[in-house]
Amino acid sequence: MNKNYETAPHFYDEMVLSNGHYRPHYREYWQWLQQADRQAVARKREEAELLFHRLGITFNVYNDDGGAERLIPFDSVPRIIPASEWAMLDKGIRQRVQALNAFLHDIYHQQHILKAGIVPAEQVLVNDQYQPCMQGINLHRNLYAHIVGVDMVRNSDGECYVLEDNLRTPSGVSYMLENRKMMMRLYPELFADQRIAPVERYPSLLLQTLRESSPVNDPVVVVLTPGRFNSAYFEHSFLAQQMGVELVESADLFVKDGALLMRTTAGPCKVDVVYRRVDDAFLDPLAFRADSMLGVPGLLSVYRSGNVVLANAIGTGVADDKSIYPYVPDMVRFYLNEDPILNNVPTWQCRRPDELSWVLANLEQLVVKEVHGAGGYGMLIGPVASRQELADFRARLQAKPHNYIAQNTLALSTCPTFVDQGLAPRHIDLRPFALSGAEIRLVPGGLTRVALTAGSLVVNSSQGGGTKDTWVLEDDAC
Repeated sequence: MNKNYETAPHFYDEMVLSNGHYRPHYREYWQWLQQADRQAVARKREEAELLFHRLGITFNVYNDDGGAERLIPFDSVPRIIPASEWAMLDKGIRQRVQALNAFLHDIYHQQHILKAGIVPAEQVLVNDQYQPCMQGINLHRNLYAHIVGVDMVRNSDGECYVLEDNLRTPSGVSYMLENRKMMMRLYPELFADQRIAPVERYPSLLLQTLRESSPVNDPVVVVLTPGRFNSAYFEHSFLAQQMGVELVESADLFVKDGALLMRTTAGPCKVDVVYRRVDDAFLDPLAFRADSMLGVPGLLSVYRSGNVVLANAIGTGVADDKSIYPYVPDMVRFYLNEDPILNNVPTWQCRRPDELSWVLANLEQLVVKEVHGAGGYGMLIGPVASRQELADFRARLQAKPHNYIAQNTLALSTCPTFVDQGLAPRHIDLRPFALSGAEIRLVPGGLTRVALTAGSLVVNSSQGGGTKDTWVLEDDAC
């Protein structure tokens, strides 16, 4: 079936070597693929789409007409990671998350890293995501980012790089779990032939992490959602159901006598931990946006008094701001006294006049991003941009340089993907999820996102990207 597959020139392919042979860790899958019937595979793809529709696994796209719901396309060719490579990624992600939590505690307390001049104070203290109301608050275990999604990409040199850190409300883990269920249902024989590390423990590990974030014995945990029109509502309801906790909206909660209470049929119930999927600005209309209907009046006062835990903490967004990203390797050295295991993508900060000049002179070769941007919006990919797009972005950079960073255009690795014509290379990334409680925990793998348009480097679901199951082998192939 794969005989007509051709790798994309100049890109690292996850499955196929430049000479057309398979990589060792793809051996069993390659052998299966050689004998797979194309029509049978196509029928299974249709079956998967129907099942995902029935389960309601959709993604709301705000800029579509009427905020339409879309099915996130699922591709049944897995992205496979050998055990030795995952061991390195796992260790590097743990190191990075530990440093990011140390940074967040520091900037809201002694600010040692700012006083040392390693991270410019003005990029932190006047950052839109920095919350002065968090200064001096002591959190249990000094944890700010309980759930972190770290976006990884592989360049043409075969090396993995961190593209960005997601510390506010990282999403996508439900698709990781449902992709695995779907693959095990469609192709059970593939799992019988090789040792693939399980991911099914994530909901129980998440619940354990949330409980460990509170000093209370047997704490009551809830998931706070903005509601069913939110783009990730499926994930909110899915995780609440999988953890066996209540899914609540703001109307279900209220503050009384310094505590956060939940309305139940048996009367008010004290809430100890809120896994919140609501941004800072909407959490408490008395403290942030007065027009917010998504938050709970008085929630901040309860939080500041230590009577409730919010995961992730208020103010974590400053650490996943793209203007702070270049300093994460320095955080590792500063707080842990270690060399970073994972490398950043080389980044230019347009707020610096010399770097801005270089970016403007080389705009056609670079990717330019808004420092507060997400979902692939507000971004320029220089090599594929039109003259008009380049001119427009040049004007934006000159008007508000502090709003942007620039990075090399990475040659994102490709993975075989089923398209209408058969198998074709499509660009991918990987988002592993790290949970920080009494210790840092990861399930093996993460969410692999795939750019389904030929040649596209934008993998975001909001931009038409799809997803794949991610297999971490428990033993390296011989």
